[in-house]
Amino acid sequence: MQLFVIQRILGLLLMLFSFTMLPPVLVSWIYSENTMVPFVSAFLLTLITGTICWLPVRQQRAELRIRDGFVVVVMFWTVLAVFGALPFLLSEQPSISITDSIFESMSGLTTTGATVISGLDDLPRSILYYRQQLQWLGGMGIVVLAVAVLPMLGIGGMQLYRAETPGPMKDNKLTPRITETAKALWYIYLTLTISCGLAYWAAGMSGFDALAHAFSTVAIGGFSTHDLSMGYFNDQPLIEIVAIIFMFLSGVNFALHFLAWRSRTSKFYFADTEFKVYSAVLLLASLVTAAYLYWTATFDSAGQAILRGVFQTVSIGTTAGFTVAEYHTWPGFLPIMLLMLSFIGGCAGSTGGGMKVIRVVMLMKQGGREILRLVHPSAQIPVKIGSKALSDRVIEAVWGFFSLYVVCFCVMSLIMVATGLDFVTAFSAIAACMNNLGPGLGDVGSNYTSVNDVGKWVLCFAMLLGRLEIFTLLVLLTPAFWRK
Repeated sequence: MQLFVIQRILGLLLMLFSFTMLPPVLVSWIYSENTMVPFVSAFLLTLITGTICWLPVRQQRAELRIRDGFVVVVMFWTVLAVFGALPFLLSEQPSISITDSIFESMSGLTTTGATVISGLDDLPRSILYYRQQLQWLGGMGIVVLAVAVLPMLGIGGMQLYRAETPGPMKDNKLTPRITETAKALWYIYLTLTISCGLAYWAAGMSGFDALAHAFSTVAIGGFSTHDLSMGYFNDQPLIEIVAIIFMFLSGVNFALHFLAWRSRTSKFYFADTEFKVYSAVLLLASLVTAAYLYWTATFDSAGQAILRGVFQTVSIGTTAGFTVAEYHTWPGFLPIMLLMLSFIGGCAGSTGGGMKVIRVVMLMKQGGREILRLVHPSAQIPVKIGSKALSDRVIEAVWGFFSLYVVCFCVMSLIMVATGLDFVTAFSAIAACMNNLGPGLGDVGSNYTSVNDVGKWVLCFAMLLGRLEIFTLLVLLTPAFWRK
């Protein structure tokens, strides 16, 4: 392991991240808020720390190995969450503890959207902006952004890209060169963000709210500038429609967006198995939710039941986590069904969380193959996605992911119950954080202020585990990884 090379990269990345604390200073100045000091202090601390890490090893230039890539990604996400918490910790409003500050920072960067802050409507706009910006940066991954920059500094980035990008087949690239791949991803991401912000503004949001919610919508994050989340705009149905469209688009594999943009055709979407399943699942769940809300007269009219039902289904299904109502209080099976929907999540290669649609499709197909093998023991039955047969290596990786997911989920749920939470709250809190969803059920339906410090640290681990898709984090905990 090349420790000096890792240290050099971490120093560079911290220095880059420090500059993301300057835009809130501008927001503070624009709105005449007395909140510049915490951000300037956090900027200087992060920049100085990064410089101290980088200076002694600045001449250590070498190609990253696979192990180095895993270490850089995991260390940077943990270190980033700590330094990202500084503005919350140093600010007078909100006044929160170290644990809460790191929880909020980790939730933002992993695009989980779980919050320990209440009274959002009364917070300074600089703090509100900073929360949304954290989610936007975490949406595509600060590491992927760095991959587009590091080659200019003499550092290769393929290992970082493979460790960071979501999905079961990580060697697929949009372009032959990794730098161009990272740039293509960010161009798409930026285009969606700008389009979403303009659409929100045209639908009736203020300029500040439009920008803030565009950040968290495209990032599939769920942070809002209001305690009521999207429910604050319930009298403006166009805003909910815009949110539905962009949450859906952001949950799609960005490779499909790239191919559609490059070829100027939509045929790639409808030829993709994952996209078709993703669309079908959200459509079916939306119909069930809207019909049940109408049947139980939860809302005053059929139009409201349909719009709120579709919105909440897409929001939870893509793991965005926006709410237009307290969905955890909805009647019958709906809250559980929606929470279960988050386990599927978005498509691989998207900003969504969950296990990813493609993995669920593979698990279902593999289950179907095992049933057929009981009938035809000697038959050679391939598992196919579309017309492509998958290798056993990919199937084994998916089963390994699912096994580790279940084990980690059960262990962390038991720990949460041991901290004093009831089963529904503990179960849903782990599900919401591990799937990078945000709002859960029970006591964590609105926020996580009722969870004790031990529980919050467990949930931080769950967020990181979900964001890095389990393997990237757990591989560092194995003795074999550290053996020479």
